[in-house]
Amino acid sequence: MRIDNSQVVREVDPRASRDLAWLLVLVMTLVGGLVLYAWPHLQIRETSRAQDRMSRQRERLLEENRKLRLEKASLENLRRVETIATRDLGLQSPPAARVVVIERARTPTPGAQVAKELGAPSTSGAPAGERN
Repeated sequence: MRIDNSQVVREVDPRASRDLAWLLVLVMTLVGGLVLYAWPHLQIRETSRAQDRMSRQRERLLEENRKLRLEKASLENLRRVETIATRDLGLQSPPAARVVVIERARTPTPGAQVAKELGAPSTSGAPAGERN
């Protein structure tokens, strides 16, 4: 013969619920305290790593900048360019009679250009301020 317990109603023990709630609050407090303790230390560690990484990158970039400046200076050296042109490329300087020096016309400053356009009479017969 079997005993039927389906009709039995179990009482909820208020003390057990209260103890469980207190245990939950205690665990949450401990976890929160641990997080509040560990978070700044983790941030400090990460910041220190980032600083070291950036410091190494800065040193690498400074070295690269120094090398590039040195390379630029050697490439801008006209004697070096002339030596490469004559020795490696077989180029020769032209005779003095064939050398033509061309200078760029100097453009007046913008203020002078405006004064010329506004006040000076035109030499082409057009009214002042108009362009051909």
